[in-house]
Amino acid sequence: MDIKHVKARDFNEEVLNSDIPVLVDLWADWCGPCKMLGPVLEQVAQQVDDVQIVKVNVDTESSIAEKYNVMSIPTLLLFKNGECISKSVGFISKDQVLEFIGK
Repeated sequence: MDIKHVKARDFNEEVLNSDIPVLVDLWADWCGPCKMLGPVLEQVAQQVDDVQIVKVNVDTESSIAEKYNVMSIPTLLLFKNGECISKSVGFISKDQVLEFIGK
C-alpha cells in the first residue's frame, strides 16, 4: 500500500475515519532518525496491505503534533477506529514496526 502525505485538513478523513488501522509517522525534513525511518516504512508499506501508513510533517502541520502531545520525532502513532491506541518514539527497525502494528 502506498504511503500518503497528510495535512491537518485531511487528517480526520484519512486517519480518524479510516476503515482500516492507520500508522501515522510524524517527522520533519531536518530530522536524521526520521530520514532513517522513511525507507523502513516504505518496506513495511510494500509488505502490509491491511494497514495504511501516512506521514505528517510536524513543521507544516504542527497542530497534529500538539493534539497528540508529540515532543520528539520520529513518533509513530497507531490508530484503530479513530482512536490512537499506541505510540512509539524514536527510530525503530522494520521488525519492530511490524510488531508495533501487530504483524
